[in-house]
Amino acid sequence: MRTSMKDLRLPLWFVIRRITPILLFVAAVLVMVTAMSGQPAPSGTSESAVAFRQLTSLAGEWQGIQDGVPIKETYTLTANGTVLMSETKPANSEAMITMFTVDGDHLIATHYCSAGNQPQMVTGTVGDLEKNGVTFSLLRVTGMKTPEDYHNTGLTVTLDDKDHMTQRWTYLYKGKTGTTTFHYARKK
Repeated sequence: MRTSMKDLRLPLWFVIRRITPILLFVAAVLVMVTAMSGQPAPSGTSESAVAFRQLTSLAGEWQGIQDGVPIKETYTLTANGTVLMSETKPANSEAMITMFTVDGDHLIATHYCSAGNQPQMVTGTVGDLEKNGVTFSLLRVTGMKTPEDYHNTGLTVTLDDKDHMTQRWTYLYKGKTGTTTFHYARKK
């Protein structure tokens, strides 16, 4: 007795009833694995992406005076909108650059200092630029000749209103800590 392929076919309702629980189980496992993988939220919706968008509102020219020295601060969005570059130019010295970018669930600020070093600072809990500011703390620093060299250890940027900004820089020099606060007004 020969069995044909036609005889081996199962009714469609039977196949669907058997396979549906398996497909639902596989889908549930995929959702759980993705949730447990530690992957950040999509870049457009994470807290760090929101804070970065707030920082981009600083784009343009700012001016201030620190210890009687005029300072020009220019923010430029670059790298296809993924990096905010800040150029700080005191009237009597070389410019310094700080690059802000998103890295997963935090922001990174790398400061290229006129002292010749490059502190890399990161946010812990991402703040709100307009409420309590966005605060960066030192992760590491490159370019130092000795551990006693001057280097920045933190930065808080606060947008006081749409035309006024405060930067609070902390530093370490020869084992002593300090803070320098800059107040800027948007150039009109």
